[in-house]
Amino acid sequence: MSAPLILAIESSCDETGVAVVSGGRRIGANAVASQVAMHAATGGIVPEVAARQQLRWIVPTLRAAMEGAEVGWGDLDAVAVTYGPGLIGSLLVGVNVAKALAVAHDLPLVGVNHIEGHIYANWLTDASAPEPLSAEPPFPLLCLVVSGGHTQLVLMRDHGSYALLGQTVDDAAGEAFDKVGRLLGLPYPGGPAISAAAAGASSATRFPRARTEGPYDFSFSGLKTAVLREVAGYRDRGEPIPVDGLAAAFEEAVVDALVTKTVAAATEHEVAAVAIGGGVAANAALRAALRDRLAPIPVLIPRPEWCTDNGAMIGAAAAFRYAAGDRADASLEAIPNLALSWLPTP
Repeated sequence: MSAPLILAIESSCDETGVAVVSGGRRIGANAVASQVAMHAATGGIVPEVAARQQLRWIVPTLRAAMEGAEVGWGDLDAVAVTYGPGLIGSLLVGVNVAKALAVAHDLPLVGVNHIEGHIYANWLTDASAPEPLSAEPPFPLLCLVVSGGHTQLVLMRDHGSYALLGQTVDDAAGEAFDKVGRLLGLPYPGGPAISAAAAGASSATRFPRARTEGPYDFSFSGLKTAVLREVAGYRDRGEPIPVDGLAAAFEEAVVDALVTKTVAAATEHEVAAVAIGGGVAANAALRAALRDRLAPIPVLIPRPEWCTDNGAMIGAAAAFRYAAGDRADASLEAIPNLALSWLPTP
């Protein structure tokens, strides 16, 4: 594959990400403006606030990426952008800016699914051009996508070839972390706060693992309710809440559910490797458990900064779509509930 130089924009939620990526692998620059501190005050993302902040940060982040990569518009081969799924107001900012840039600089436009971006974060490296690239992830590849709004097991047999094996039937893992974090009085975002509280703590109880109709589906709503009832019980008895112990028990339950079904799917479909992506993929306990229980199957894990939303992952996915001749035009629309194009499950 040739090495197209792509400017990629990610604005699906509360991060404003712009990156310059070469050949879907090498990162020239990856600028991200985060809104975490702002949304911490409300304990969660306020969509209208997120969209307004996208408007505020899109141009400075764009400039930072271009300057960081030391490229001009004439150096670029295409502009890529996330067009879903996500918050409609936030998506519209990125989509409209990308369309304007493509038209103004006579560049091809490539639309990318946000979930696909998380998968393709596993192709990224920040190695400089003279350095040899590491091997690409092998196929068939099982992908566990665990982010704030999505929990899915995806079988990938080639570039752009996706079969959905399972997904959450209610809350996503990241949502559960945030909601339980609030129940335990921990700061937002809940994932890092729960992991920090759980580190070195012994579980205060054992929370249930949900049973689902689909063998590779997930459910975390009941787990969240179990934590709520446990916290309420301590309060009713006038006892101090063992925050660290409950955090450890909750994290253990989430990790066990994710890893157990990932191992089963990897075994059944005889995959060459397992890759993870999304914000929850930065969880150290999840990473360790996957490596331990999947051995000797290789586990591919992006660096933590490539797990959360960023433009580089969109640039990685866009490069393969660009090479396949996939182009969008000025009619590209933001689609908040956009799904990947699933093939029949094998």
